[in-house]
Amino acid sequence: MNSIATEDRAKERAEELRRLLHYHNRRYFVLDDPEISDAEYDRLMQELIELEKKFPGLATPDSPTNRVGSAPLDKFDTISHQVPMLSLDKGFDESDILAFDQRVRRVLKTDEPVYYTVEPKVDGVAVALVYQKGLLVSGATRGDGYTGELITSNIKTIGTVPLVLQQRDGDGIQTPEFLEVRGEVYMNIHDFRVLNQMRMGQGLPLFANPRNASAGSLRQLDSSITAQRPLKMFVYGAGRVDTLNVNSHARAIEILKMLGFPTNPHIDAKIPVEGVIDYFQRIDEMRSSLDYEIDGIVIKVDRYDYHELLGNTSRSPRWAVAVKFKAVQEQTQVNDIIVQVGRTGAITPVAVLEPVSIGGVTVSRATLHNEDELRKKDIRIKDRVLVQRAGDVIPEVVKVISSSRDGTQKVFEMPEQCPACGQRVVRFKDEAATRCINAACPAQLKGNILHFASKGALDIDGLGKKLVDQLVEKKQVKSIADIFRLDVKTLENLERMGRKSAENLVDAIHNSKKIPFSKFLYGLGIRHVGVHAAKLLARHFENIDALAAARKEDIERIEQIGPIMAEAVRAFFDTPENIKTIAEIKQQGLVTIPEKTEKEGSGGLDGISFVLTGTLASMTRKEAAEKIEAAGGNVTGSVSGNTGYVVAGTSPGGKMEQARKKGIPIIDENQFLQLLKDATNGREVP
Repeated sequence: MNSIATEDRAKERAEELRRLLHYHNRRYFVLDDPEISDAEYDRLMQELIELEKKFPGLATPDSPTNRVGSAPLDKFDTISHQVPMLSLDKGFDESDILAFDQRVRRVLKTDEPVYYTVEPKVDGVAVALVYQKGLLVSGATRGDGYTGELITSNIKTIGTVPLVLQQRDGDGIQTPEFLEVRGEVYMNIHDFRVLNQMRMGQGLPLFANPRNASAGSLRQLDSSITAQRPLKMFVYGAGRVDTLNVNSHARAIEILKMLGFPTNPHIDAKIPVEGVIDYFQRIDEMRSSLDYEIDGIVIKVDRYDYHELLGNTSRSPRWAVAVKFKAVQEQTQVNDIIVQVGRTGAITPVAVLEPVSIGGVTVSRATLHNEDELRKKDIRIKDRVLVQRAGDVIPEVVKVISSSRDGTQKVFEMPEQCPACGQRVVRFKDEAATRCINAACPAQLKGNILHFASKGALDIDGLGKKLVDQLVEKKQVKSIADIFRLDVKTLENLERMGRKSAENLVDAIHNSKKIPFSKFLYGLGIRHVGVHAAKLLARHFENIDALAAARKEDIERIEQIGPIMAEAVRAFFDTPENIKTIAEIKQQGLVTIPEKTEKEGSGGLDGISFVLTGTLASMTRKEAAEKIEAAGGNVTGSVSGNTGYVVAGTSPGGKMEQARKKGIPIIDENQFLQLLKDATNGREVP
């Protein structure tokens, strides 16, 4: 038999093996109803591995062999979420559920019952998966909600994640051309304990809890390590979807399940608020019997047209809420109280506890937040205390067991000097935190440098924690401006730094000197200013000098920038040490690339506000928003009296009806494209 015939037969067999393995993966991981033994499954998998090894051209992106992982990466790339992964507002009891329902009905202006779809809030790691023509093409972490880390290779190792979507016949469901789903990656409690036992036997550090283990496993640079971890996933919704018209969240979950996604078996659909309260109580009671950790329930308004009407705030949707269960509590002793210095200089008291197991996690430290909290609760060294994992995650001291005091307890006093640098600490008016104000404090400086060099900021490859520790401790770097003064001779004399590594780092520092203004702004580490807020500020101010000269009122007028953030920005530029640092950085040659401001624009759409609804044929809504902003306009998520136009694509939502009621002009896609063309004198908008 000739080689061509042999390869043709191998191709046919590989396709058959992939089909069988995808089928049996779904039977095992999604339906929990396997049809073949583990040994038979392993034989099929091994046969496919051998075929792809012998004929490398047969390997495909959707091959089940991707479950075994691949070679290590240098670092993760990032990806922007086409629909932001917003966080959820929190509630804590039945009264918060009723209050949420009242808010929803008040905004919708209805006295009729609103129906909700509810599910357990799995304590895992949120991810976004993108499928094109039914094939998994990317997987990312939530990140800051707008930009996440690209972890596709690691996602592919999770057995419950379909690499290719199920083809539907006879039920009217077509595989979408483009589908982004959101899910929670988690680890079963039993699997977590087995993993920790294995790590203990190998002398490796133990994971604190299943969520911590899931997060650590997902962020492995070597996906073959992720493949060895017993991760699972539940899908809880969709972001952007093309060619899949649904009108409710419950229906969307049904379709996602049909397409092969694992969904939580305890979802309850289309129930009134009274049913939600019953569900909350029922799930809380069965919580301990589940084989994965949950910390509450998620409530979502079921109708999608209501989602449009309710809209979002800058951080969370108004049509959903997470209601948390009461935290698990245990008694233990405070053996000591120490303080830690954060990146912003905050001096935080921390209780060193007699180790205690809370909800299956060993807790040995708990934050005491600040001096006011410490005094309010009157927590002393050697006290017996009640400790809980707030939100089932962060340990905190609830109260002192005063009746157990025997006279050996000792009152803790906040230090007058910073434990990291020895300089005096101060407490500003109206602030709960005590702070070290020494700009060169080693504890702060190390964190500031790492933040300044991070991927979202200057992205200086090679400037990691161990190197930063050396540079600060050897006083080679006394401020972030000193980064730009580093040379090869200085660097190559440090531990684990040869000449080549030193040259690469100097090149990386040099290449970072020309960056978008928003990245530089984020890198400065201004309190409350994350990646998204930095972009908002950079669009309104041409450069750092313009922002430094802006009044608090000017900053606060920017949409999504509140008074606390505006005050923090103003306070940053009112600090002489910060102005001095910025001046030194500019002297070292750093240049920022201006980003479009409201004043700049391109002429035709200056100051005009747009709302997008429905699906556009020629571009995504994200691309449309970028073109509007490039032409001087701006895009908002809800219709108001300030809206200039509503752009309506196919299958528009409730925003179109809102626009009609308010008398706002509604234009279709062709009119929108013509408006763009007229606004830019016919030139191509980037």
